[in-house]
Amino acid sequence: MAASLVRFVRGGLGRGFNVARSSCLLQQQTRLQSSTTETRATVRPKDAVTHNQLAAFGEYVAEIMPKYIQQVQLTCYNELEVMIHPDGVIPVLTFLKDHTNAQFKNMVDLTAVDIPTRQNRFEIVYNLLSLRYNSRIRVKTYTDELTTVESAVSVHEAANWYEREVWDMYGVFFANHPDLRRILTDYGFEGHPFRKDFPLSGYVEVRYDDEVKRVVAEPVELSQEFRKFDLNTPWEVFPSYRDPKEAAPKLDAGDKAPENK
Repeated sequence: MAASLVRFVRGGLGRGFNVARSSCLLQQQTRLQSSTTETRATVRPKDAVTHNQLAAFGEYVAEIMPKYIQQVQLTCYNELEVMIHPDGVIPVLTFLKDHTNAQFKNMVDLTAVDIPTRQNRFEIVYNLLSLRYNSRIRVKTYTDELTTVESAVSVHEAANWYEREVWDMYGVFFANHPDLRRILTDYGFEGHPFRKDFPLSGYVEVRYDDEVKRVVAEPVELSQEFRKFDLNTPWEVFPSYRDPKEAAPKLDAGDKAPENK
């Protein structure tokens, strides 16, 4: 009885060890093949089922709210975009958040794009996430320098700081925002740095003044050598970064300069 039990245990351990060893060898072989044979870039495959579902959902939303939704499109395979009128920010976001077939309850991001050639130069982008359906949607609207956009804080609390950032960087004013003030730059900062017509050097520069014992803001003053910028060799235009050139060899009296052939 004892001998048979020992044989049984040894046989089970041996089989388990062989299975583990074969599994480890298979994993190593797979890693080796993937590292040696796979040379193509990783591209997200196009899923026809998901594509059709998102297209159907976009048509469904456009049919329910035709007053505000102007266009629905799919970009980058499975990214649904909904272009809306500025007056439809609150109704559309509320619908996408509360409707049982949507449930986009998370605002992942809110940003803006500046296209100066357009009449409404600013494009406001809302990126939403639905944890219930593991899906994303992008809502876009538009405005100009003077027209206000309704704040989305009443629908998504996360829009508070996002809208302050857009106001600070682009100058888009959000109506009915609880605390619309600058968030990245100083409170007395003039201008909006992310506008395409804003200079890279800015309008003012700050420094510490030993006489008044505080930080002062002064207009930007750049020397002429900073304005000549070569993209190929950016540091060679500055004298302090130039490599010293080798001096020409001195010739003694009576020696002739070498002839140029």
